[in-house]
Amino acid sequence: MAFLPILRLVVLITCSVFAVIVLGLSAHLTSLSEESLGGYFVFAAMAIAAAALTMITLPAMVAIDFVRRGAFTSMVLVELIWVFVLWVLWIAAAGLAAQEQQFVFGEGNSCNYVNTDLATACHEFSAIEAFSFLTWIVLMGYNITLLVYALIGANRGNKTWTSSVGDGLLMSRGEPVPVTPMSTGGDYSHTAPSMQYPPQQQPQWTGQSNHTPMTAQV
Repeated sequence: MAFLPILRLVVLITCSVFAVIVLGLSAHLTSLSEESLGGYFVFAAMAIAAAALTMITLPAMVAIDFVRRGAFTSMVLVELIWVFVLWVLWIAAAGLAAQEQQFVFGEGNSCNYVNTDLATACHEFSAIEAFSFLTWIVLMGYNITLLVYALIGANRGNKTWTSSVGDGLLMSRGEPVPVTPMSTGGDYSHTAPSMQYPPQQQPQWTGQSNHTPMTAQV
């Protein structure tokens, strides 16, 4: 089944691109807050950490899977655990960003400020929050989908937890159990054994008849 490998590739690449965007926005916002306020926002530090981990690990997982099949990082169990950790970090960053934006700028603010730095910071708050929520939704959806496929494959007798997504074992049937023809009433087209005589009962041919010929009487 080609659906899951394609979905995996799209998700990992998309989340890596989102991580690059969030990392740039969070770094610039942190620079502005350091200059203007002498500190940084907690959600920006969380977003930088989540984005950095995503940028390092997800492209590496894609590259290793192309270079070497069956690697440790490509195992379904490892991928499930790591993607779960990532989307937890992303939802934490998104929640903190939403909370800080409402506290600093107020709810429903259109970011129409005369100060360009303040207007830029307001827009960056919204962008970091939006991309963090998007990355969380994409990673969580893929994590749930992969878990469902893995459970179905395990119920069918496949070794899904130690395999990779590209192996195609998550939805395939398990190996059939070999059965003998006796259990299925199948074909019995085997060669019949040849007749064997005990040594004392084997017929012998000496070329002479044991019967005395009858003479004709007149």
